Amino acid sequence: MNYFIYICRVKFRITHCDKGSAARCGVISTAHGEIDTPVFMPVGTQGTVKAIGQRELAEDVCAQIILGNTYHLFIRPGLEVLRGAGGLHRFIGWERPILTDSGGFQVYSLADIRKLKEEGTEFRSHIDGSKLFFTPENVVDTQRVIGSDIMMAFDECTPYPADFAYAKQSMERTLRWLKRGLKRFDETQPEYDYSQAFCPIVQGSVYPTLRRQSAEETAAADCPANAIGGLAVGEPAEQMYEMIQTVNEILPKEKPRYLMGVGTPINILEAISLGVDMFDCVMPTRNGRNGTIFTRNGKINIKNEKWKNDYSPIEEGGASFVDEMYSKAYLRHLIMSKEILGVQIASLHNIAFYLWLTRQANTKIKEGEFLIWKKEMIEKLSNRP
Repeated sequence: MNYFIYICRVKFRITHCDKGSAARCGVISTAHGEIDTPVFMPVGTQGTVKAIGQRELAEDVCAQIILGNTYHLFIRPGLEVLRGAGGLHRFIGWERPILTDSGGFQVYSLADIRKLKEEGTEFRSHIDGSKLFFTPENVVDTQRVIGSDIMMAFDECTPYPADFAYAKQSMERTLRWLKRGLKRFDETQPEYDYSQAFCPIVQGSVYPTLRRQSAEETAAADCPANAIGGLAVGEPAEQMYEMIQTVNEILPKEKPRYLMGVGTPINILEAISLGVDMFDCVMPTRNGRNGTIFTRNGKINIKNEKWKNDYSPIEEGGASFVDEMYSKAYLRHLIMSKEILGVQIASLHNIAFYLWLTRQANTKIKEGEFLIWKKEMIEKLSNRP
C-alpha cells in the first residue's frame, strides 16, 4: 500500500437528511474504501461470515464492510498467525473495511466463565479453559495486530435487567476504561501501512440519566465515530428506541453512530429513523441456519410442512441470485436434510436481504420518501406469510 493510504483517516460526510425524521445518508471513508450509510455489517466473528465466502460477500451481495471479534480472533487463530499474515484483511482475503468488536460483549455473554475487575476482565477460554485477561490497553494492542479499520473500546455490556446502582457502576467503569483505551491508542501506532480509528461505546442500560451521562462523556472524547451498546439484550423494544433517541440527541451529528448487535429488520428501520448509521447482528446467518428466512413480506419458517411442495422461488425479485434459482421446496428439503448447501443458501439470502434493506433506506432518504416507505415496510415485515 502507498503513503496516501497510510495517512488516510476515517472520515464521515452526511449527504442527505430526511425531513420527517432523524434519518440520514452518509459516506464513511476508510483506508480500505468507502461505506455508504445506513449500512448493515455482516458478522464475521472468527474471520468468516458463517457459510458465505468472501467473493460472495463482495460480488453477490455487495457487503461494504464486515465485522470481526477480538476475543475470538485472539483465541483462534491467535495474534502470531494474524501478524504473520499481515493482519486480518490479508489473512482472510478481504480488501474492504473491517470493524472489530473489542470483546466487551463477551463480558456479558460469558458471565459464567469470567471475573470482572477494575483492571480488566479475566476469562476462561471457551475452547480449552485457559486463563485470558483483557484490559482496555491490551485490547487496543490486539486490535492493532488484527488491523481493523475501526476498533472498539473495551467496555462492559451491562446485562438486563440491572438495577440502577449496578448500571451506574457498570457505565462508569466503561467510561474509565475508555480513557485508558484512548490513551493507549494515542501512544501506539498501526502495525501495518494504514491508519485505524478508535470508537467508544455508550452504556447505561435503560436509565435515561445514565445514558445521557455516558453519551456526554463519550462525545467529549472526540473520536471519529460513536457506538451505542448494551441494547437488544432483553429489554422491550420501546425502551430500546427510547434509549437510542436519548443518546442520539447528545452524540455529535457529524459523526457516524453505530448501534451494536441490533437486530430485527423492524428494529433497524426504527433505529435509522432515530439517526443510527451502522448496524451489525448475527440474526440473518444464525436464524438462516435454523430455517428462518427474512423476506420483504415478512419472515417464514422454511421447515413448515406448507413449503414442502411449494416450487415458487425463495423470493421473487430478491436481492441475491439464489432467490430465483432455488425454490422454497428445495430449500426446505436441504434444511430438513441438514445439507450444508441449505445453510449456505439461507444465510446468503438473509444477508442479501439485510443489505438490501439498508441500501433501500439510503435510496428512500435521498428521494424524500423514507417515512412512507418505512411504514409500508414495517407492515409487511410484521406478516408471517
